[in-house]
Amino acid sequence: MTEAVTDDTAVVIPAVNEADRIASTVAAAKALPGVGLVVVVDDGSSDQTGRIARAAGARVVRHSRNRGKAAAMESGAEAVRLLDDDRPPRHLLFLDADLGETARAAAPLIEPVRSGAADMTIAVFMTRVKLGGHGLVVRLSRDGIRRATGFEAAQPLNGQRCLTRAAFEAARPLAHGFGVETALTIDLLRKGFRVSEVEVEMSHRATGTDWRSQLHRARQLRDVARALATREPLIAENLNKLHPKR
Repeated sequence: MTEAVTDDTAVVIPAVNEADRIASTVAAAKALPGVGLVVVVDDGSSDQTGRIARAAGARVVRHSRNRGKAAAMESGAEAVRLLDDDRPPRHLLFLDADLGETARAAAPLIEPVRSGAADMTIAVFMTRVKLGGHGLVVRLSRDGIRRATGFEAAQPLNGQRCLTRAAFEAARPLAHGFGVETALTIDLLRKGFRVSEVEVEMSHRATGTDWRSQLHRARQLRDVARALATREPLIAENLNKLHPKR
C-alpha cells in the first residue's frame, strides 16, 4: 500500500480579475497530492476574485491596488511563511489563476522538488495554445537566459513553477513585474540551484490581439528587458560607458 504524501507544499496563485476561473483553479490546486494550503493573492481586482477564491477554500491576501506579478508572488510566499508558523517550510508551487481545472495536472512539477532532484521546476505545456503575439518576448527571454547561464529554456516565461523555500529566498528580491520568471531562472542557476523543466498537460487563456493584449505584451517586453539588463555583464558594461561614475 502506497504511503500518503505528507502536507509539504503550498500553492500561491497571483490573480487579477479572474472571477470566472479562480474557483475551479483553487479547487484543482487543493486536490493536488501533498498540498495543504492554497493562497490566492488578489492583486487589486475590480471584480469578485477574492471573495470567490475564499469561498472555494483559499486563504486570500488582497492588494488594495495592482502591484504586479512579482509583488503578488512575494506577498503569497510571505503569507505561507506566517501561516506555517513553527512547522518546517513548505515547497512553493506558483500557479496562474486562469488554469481552471487543468491545474490538477501540476503534480509532476512538485515531485522532483519533493524528492530532492530539483530546486525549481518549470512547466512546459504539452498542449500549446495559439497566442496572439509573435513570440518576441519569449525569444528575448530565452536568448537572455542562454547567454547568462547556458540553459536552453523551452518555455522561459511559464509561470507554473515549484521551488523549495530555500530557493525562493535565494532569489529575493524578485525582479519587477513580468520579468520575474526570466530573472528567477538566471539567478537560481547562477547560484548553483538545480532547475529542470517538466512537461505537463495544462493550459490557460490565450492572449488575444486587442489593444489590451498588445499593452500586456508591451509590459512583458519592458519588464523582461529590464530584468536582463541588470543581469547581463555586456549590457551593464555598455551602460557604465555611457554613464561613467564620477
